[in-house]
Amino acid sequence: MSHQLSQSKTIRAQLLSAMREGEYAACERLPRESVLAEKLGISRTQLRDILASLEREGFITRRHGVGTIINRHVLNAQTRMDIEVEFLDMIRQSGHEAAVASVRVSDGTADEKIAKQLQIPEGTPIIRVSRLCTADGRPAIYCEDVVEKALAQGEYTIKDLKLPIFHFLQQFCGIYPYLDLTDLKPVVADAALAEILQVPIGAPLLHMDEVDFDIDGKPVFCSTEYFVDGIFRHTVMRKKL
Repeated sequence: MSHQLSQSKTIRAQLLSAMREGEYAACERLPRESVLAEKLGISRTQLRDILASLEREGFITRRHGVGTIINRHVLNAQTRMDIEVEFLDMIRQSGHEAAVASVRVSDGTADEKIAKQLQIPEGTPIIRVSRLCTADGRPAIYCEDVVEKALAQGEYTIKDLKLPIFHFLQQFCGIYPYLDLTDLKPVVADAALAEILQVPIGAPLLHMDEVDFDIDGKPVFCSTEYFVDGIFRHTVMRKKL
């Protein structure tokens, strides 16, 4: 990742924080671009790119002659399903203490579904990382991530896999996911999920089946995720085009 891209991500996070609970928490608008760029120590071009991403995601609206309006109704949404957020951050944003309760790593081979998702032959060796995250000590999210084993290079340990999966993908696989396509559906807990998530058999869960692609459109990993009911308020922002 380039230094400028990394810096932009940091400044973007700072701006979001400033609008939510910091310097601009009581403001209707952000300062003029020239003033804001100077305060942040970046060029106006870099600032415009950051503001464009915030506008695409609905946090601000830029109107000619009016300025950059802060959209509080969007900022106050707890969990945005249309924005990729790491699980622990998602739990924290929902007002809970987040932790990784367990991580299990196993080798396997691609079944028909995984082979189709990752566009690899059935039977290809894979790494499966199963992770259970808790909210205030209560099971909240169970996730199984799958990556083709041949992509993993270098000496990695269970400690590396305890971090969010994107750290492992970047550091040991050279994979930088660009976007994902995710199918969502309600399911009920079977015996295995009920035991993992400590809910009754038949309890409602939100199931997300995700495939991540790199910037060239190649599928690079897939994930199946289960969210316990009652912990998150999932919100999707859809703009009218």
